[in-house]
Amino acid sequence: MPPDAHPLTLADIARLAGVGLATASRALNGAPGVAPATRAKVLAVAEENAFVVSPDASRLAGGAQRRVAIVVPHISRWFFGTIVEAMLTVFQNADLDVLLYHVGSEAERHDFFEKLPARRKVDAVVVVAFPVDEQERQRIELLGVQIVAAGGQHAVYPHVCIDDVNAGRTAVNHLIGLGHRRIAMIEAVDPEQPVQPRGRSMAFYDTMAEADIPVEQDLVVSTPWGPEQGAEAMATLLSLPNPPTAVYAHSDEVAFGALRTIRRSGLFVPEDISIVSIDDHPMAALTDLTTVHQPVREQGIAAARNVLTLLNGDRPDQATTLPTQLIVRHSTAPPRAATAKTGPARR
Repeated sequence: MPPDAHPLTLADIARLAGVGLATASRALNGAPGVAPATRAKVLAVAEENAFVVSPDASRLAGGAQRRVAIVVPHISRWFFGTIVEAMLTVFQNADLDVLLYHVGSEAERHDFFEKLPARRKVDAVVVVAFPVDEQERQRIELLGVQIVAAGGQHAVYPHVCIDDVNAGRTAVNHLIGLGHRRIAMIEAVDPEQPVQPRGRSMAFYDTMAEADIPVEQDLVVSTPWGPEQGAEAMATLLSLPNPPTAVYAHSDEVAFGALRTIRRSGLFVPEDISIVSIDDHPMAALTDLTTVHQPVREQGIAAARNVLTLLNGDRPDQATTLPTQLIVRHSTAPPRAATAKTGPARR
């Protein structure tokens, strides 16, 4: 549709699809009583013309008065599940209906943002822990609904997150403060996301530079998020002629895999090698992992409350940054200068 064209009405969509006004309304709102082929035709016409169902039309057609869409790239991972669970609690207490959209790949994301305007059934959209590019943001704004981000990003709309750079600095400074100088980083990336958050990596390079410690590139291993991937990355580091004395992992789940590889190699944590990470996963305490705690559930609650504030006609803070805290357990200790010469420590 040209920028200066008059926005199409529901009657226009019905005419272009060759159906009655009531049929078009039911098709766009997911109401029963519409043949699948007819519904598909109406949705195709609406999508082609970037038609947005108005809130009033949706309610008159029997749609939910207040409904929120949560868009999440992962469901099974602890971080995402915890945030979503926290938001659901807030929304349910406020009598809001929730639609959960799983967009695990770039193709699924593209499909979601392209089709959502033609399926306008929501009053707000919450994107969880992935950056929304400019084209995607414009598609959401076609809805005329509120947008909130929870976790992992800074955005032009209200967002809740932690300071990843500060969290990473805390972790790396902990290792430096213990006396480590040969420090490795297991850098976690998400291959399905087109834009990668860089805060935790920036923290490593900046903190090492401030301590005047050179970073050897063979001590930086990039890997997808996950324990198995962390285990493989740690194996790469241990295969070096001169392995690190300490490792900074981007997340606890990556660190869990690294811990397994270290122990299976006959080394001891922290006597032979220290490891620190970020998140404070529920398993971190059970594995004695030193980590930087981030308030995951609180991020979900704060984001959901931002949605309620917007739906009530008020404006929340543009950015809400929740604090992190170093939790020292038993996976970190000062390095032993003799380790490289004498081999693995013995108990």
